[in-house]
Amino acid sequence: MVLGKVKSLTISFDCLNDSNVPVYSSGDTVSGRVNLEVTGEIRVKSLKIHARGHAKVRWTESRNAGSNTAYTQNYTEEVEYFNHKDILIGHERDDDNSEEGFNTIHSGRHEYAFSFELPQTPLATSFEGRHGSVRYWVKAELHRPWLLPVKLKKEFTVFEHIDINTPSLLSPQAGTKEKTLCCWFCTSGPISLSAKIERKGYTPGESIQIFAEIENCSSRMVVPKAAIYQTQAFYAKGKMKEVKQLVANLRGESLSSGKTDTWNGKLLKIPPVSPSILDCSIIRVEYSLMVYVDIPGAMDLFLNLPLVIGTIPLHPFGSRTSSVSSQCSMNMNWLGLSLPERPEAPPSYAEVVTEEQRRNNLAPVSACDDFERALQGPLFAYIQEFRFLPPPLYSEV
Repeated sequence: MVLGKVKSLTISFDCLNDSNVPVYSSGDTVSGRVNLEVTGEIRVKSLKIHARGHAKVRWTESRNAGSNTAYTQNYTEEVEYFNHKDILIGHERDDDNSEEGFNTIHSGRHEYAFSFELPQTPLATSFEGRHGSVRYWVKAELHRPWLLPVKLKKEFTVFEHIDINTPSLLSPQAGTKEKTLCCWFCTSGPISLSAKIERKGYTPGESIQIFAEIENCSSRMVVPKAAIYQTQAFYAKGKMKEVKQLVANLRGESLSSGKTDTWNGKLLKIPPVSPSILDCSIIRVEYSLMVYVDIPGAMDLFLNLPLVIGTIPLHPFGSRTSSVSSQCSMNMNWLGLSLPERPEAPPSYAEVVTEEQRRNNLAPVSACDDFERALQGPLFAYIQEFRFLPPPLYSEV
C-alpha cells in the first residue's frame, strides 16, 4: 500500500467586511475553515486548532557589575487575552501510536469548519512596535502516526474601536507659551506662541486644522513648525522603555525680528498610522501634536497638544444626539477664526490604508531640524482596511 501525502494545509477566515480582510473586535465570532488537500489516502490521529491573542514586550539593557564586568538584563512581560483550543478530527491523545482510533482521509480536498468567540472584555488593537507587539492568530496542527505533525499559523487583526464622537475627544485643545532670550548680559524681547486645534480625536487620513499666532520680538530669525509624534511605551518588571517617532510635519515661513505670523487653519494631514492603544497594561501608543518655534542657538519654544487616533470618524450631524451636537457647535464657536470654504473631508480607512501598507514599515517624514532627526525612526502602520460611516462636511453645518 502506497501511503498518501499532505499536499497543502491552509487556513481561511470568514471576513465580516467587504474588503476580504479578517478584521474583528471584542465580542465578535471568528469563524473559518482549515483546508486540507491530500494525494492518496492518509491516516490521521487528530486535526487541531489553537487560537490565541496576547500582548508581549521584550527588550534588553546592559548593566555594569564592577570593573571589567558587565551583563545583560532581560525585560519581558506578557498579557494573554484569550486561549482557545478545539479538535476538528480525532482525539486528544497524540502520543498514542496504536492502530486504533485513526481516521482515514481520502485523496482530494477537504474543509473543516471552526468557530470561536472573542472575549467581550476590551482587547488591545493589533500592533507591531519596536519592543513589543499585540498579536492574534489561529494555528492548525495535523497529527499522523509515526510522522512529524504538519503545522500552520495564520494571524488575524483585532481593532478595539475608538469612537472620536465622544465628548472628551471632541473638546478643543489649546495652549500659550512665551520665551525670553538672553545672551550674556543682554536680554532681547520675548517670543510668544499660541496654538489651538478644534478637537482631540482624529482618524488617519484627516487633516488637523492648526490655528496659531507666533510673535517674534527677539533679535533672531525664527521658524514656526508643527509635527505629529507617536510615542510607544513598553512596561516590564517595573521598568519602562519609550520610543518616540515622527509621523508628519510642516514648516511655516521664517519670521524676522518684530514680525508676527498667524496660522488661520493650517492643515497637517495624518498618514496611515495605528490607532491609539490606551487600555493595555504593558503597551501604550499615544500621539501628540507639537507646535513649536525653531530658535537658532537656543532651546525651541514648543506646545504639546495631546491627540487620540481613533477608528470611527465623525458621524453626520443629523445622526448624533443633541448633547454631542451641542458640543460640536460649541467647539466651532470656540475657534473664533474663519474656516476655509470647504476643508478636506477625512476619507475612509479603505482609501488611506492598503494591505501593502499594513505589511510594510511606513517611511518616516523627513525632519526639519536636528531635534526632529533625533526622534524619527521607522513607523509601523499596522492597520487593516475597514469601512465606517462617512464624515460630515463643514458645508452641512
